[in-house]
Amino acid sequence: MCVTCGCGEISKNSHSHEHPSKEGTLPHVHDCAQKQTEISVTNERLVQLEEDVLAANDKVAVENRFFFKTNHILALNLVSSPGSGKTSLLCKTIEKLSKTIPVGVIEGDQQTFNDAERIQATGVEALQINTGEGCHLEAQMIHQALHHPVVKKDSVLFIENVGNLVCPASFDLGEFCKVVVLSVTEGEDKPLKYPYMFSASRVMLLNKIDLLPYVNFDTQKCIEYAKRVNPDIEVFEVSATTEEGLDQWISWIQRHYSEIEE
Repeated sequence: MCVTCGCGEISKNSHSHEHPSKEGTLPHVHDCAQKQTEISVTNERLVQLEEDVLAANDKVAVENRFFFKTNHILALNLVSSPGSGKTSLLCKTIEKLSKTIPVGVIEGDQQTFNDAERIQATGVEALQINTGEGCHLEAQMIHQALHHPVVKKDSVLFIENVGNLVCPASFDLGEFCKVVVLSVTEGEDKPLKYPYMFSASRVMLLNKIDLLPYVNFDTQKCIEYAKRVNPDIEVFEVSATTEEGLDQWISWIQRHYSEIEE
């Protein structure tokens, strides 16, 4: 179970609260005060559990960050909702970038090796991490992959997180920064609906701009909302299909990679 959102949990005691009685079938009456106390205690335990889990995660993230820095690796954590075109955009990015800089990819999905296979088709090595019911990658998962051949010294490492705009915002992987991908086929108010993710991200890639003539999407309003949540967020308008805007995105990566090398 994810302590951030509770996904993956199936209650063993799930049942209807309607029970038969001598008078017939009537709602079962509970002691409200007792139930409220139980809920309060449960919530306190969940809060403490979440704090413990995040603290343990952050400790490992610090170790990951030190490893990346000492090995001159620019680690970028790509996050988005499902269907944003994150993998297609990543494929185009590494096709261009890998010509001049070594690149590796860690893929996070609940099931299948599909995305890793798409990455490997570009000629770049990819490691697939399947999280099962888990809705995000965690620092320990990345830590276990640090000595895999996909993680190269003096390189750019892309970590493609599980498609989810909620939980990955809370989990530091030791990355240089989070990069949130938002497509124009989604609502322009996504930054307001999921403020924690956009606040936690340093870059927003506004993807699928080739579809703007065919969708009702206000680009300027979306950027305004993103900057309302995070005034420092950098925005690149891109298309994996036409490759529009990719050169600016690649230049940003190259600049920060050079800074890490120094």
